[in-house]
Amino acid sequence: MNRIAVIGAGPAGIMSAIFASKNSHVTIFEKNEKIGKKLYITGKGRCNITNNCEKDLFFENIVNNKKFLFSAFESFDNKDVIELLNTNGLETKVERGGRIFPKSDKSSDVIKTLNKLLDKYRVEVILNHEVKSILKENDKFIIDGQDFDKVIVATGGVSYPMTGSTGDGYKFAKSFGHKVTDLKPGLCGIVLNNIEESLTGLSLKNVKLVVKKNKKIMYEDIGEMMFSHYGITGPLVLSASCYINNSDKIKMYIDFKPGLEEDKLDARILRDLEENKNKLVVNSLSHLLPKALIPIIVNKSGNKDTVVNQMTKSKRQELIKIIKNYPLDFKSLMDISTGIITRGGINVREINPSSMESKLVEGLYFVGEVLDLDALTGGYNLQIAWSTGVLCGKSISEDV
Repeated sequence: MNRIAVIGAGPAGIMSAIFASKNSHVTIFEKNEKIGKKLYITGKGRCNITNNCEKDLFFENIVNNKKFLFSAFESFDNKDVIELLNTNGLETKVERGGRIFPKSDKSSDVIKTLNKLLDKYRVEVILNHEVKSILKENDKFIIDGQDFDKVIVATGGVSYPMTGSTGDGYKFAKSFGHKVTDLKPGLCGIVLNNIEESLTGLSLKNVKLVVKKNKKIMYEDIGEMMFSHYGITGPLVLSASCYINNSDKIKMYIDFKPGLEEDKLDARILRDLEENKNKLVVNSLSHLLPKALIPIIVNKSGNKDTVVNQMTKSKRQELIKIIKNYPLDFKSLMDISTGIITRGGINVREINPSSMESKLVEGLYFVGEVLDLDALTGGYNLQIAWSTGVLCGKSISEDV
């Protein structure tokens, strides 16, 4: 019977181990005291397992190297992972945007189900064991004095290092001649210059965030975001971060009223002002904008001391311009350790997309976040882990 080593007990490692166990003895080496440590904190501790969207929409949410994922997704898609977990006792539910969560809202229940599957398929799990190096002698891989026929590297990226994701997989890959693309934070906050202190903590709903690079729109969407002490965060910002590099010359804007064209917004402002003819403009927009935002918008539009009955059409146009194109002074992405995911990783051109096996070293496999694959928020990154792990495990089983 073949001996397979899996390094890392995250979602990709667990799935590869389960599906590789059909005709092999599989051992998982995990540096932490329990499996799935990063899974415990995903989805704010509820574990956003996957997304129930159709295939076309799924791939629209993959940011880098989506074609590489075609075989993995065909082998084991979002419907398959839901069925597997449901069949083994985990009840799930669908929330806004197609996000799938455990019905209990407890990520620990997902972990329990995965533990059950590992026991069911007799996968050996060795906890508190950090693999320092992988050697290959003749046709065998040597890990801590033990021989293995094949090795699966599922060590994750470098984000959230307290969960054990400290870049070990990149070190292993380089030792076998693999290239690792630039590592960048993904799904992270954005640092701004010149932050208005009064905006700290302000949450916004139904606004549009626009990101431009060299006048080309890199990202735009409508949703939720929030101002923080360092800049901006929230769902819109996390997604936007996946399209930005720190070296880019970025222009960013917020449209606070994306549902209103300029002429309709003008009519709305006129209606509000009509009710407050003798007041300052700054005291007349409480039904239009959040309280903390009003003085900043009015000041930037040049209407700081303007009285409503002195408001000309040109002054209104300046106000509309700021409301529809509020500029944000981009400084940088937050540190990579704060990103929910790591962008970049092992160059997928050196990996066989139909098996996840290295094209450089026979019997060496890479799955999950350690690869140069990433997606937007909403369960898509976990699905990358499930799918690449299962395809790897299946290909090993079929190869035995």
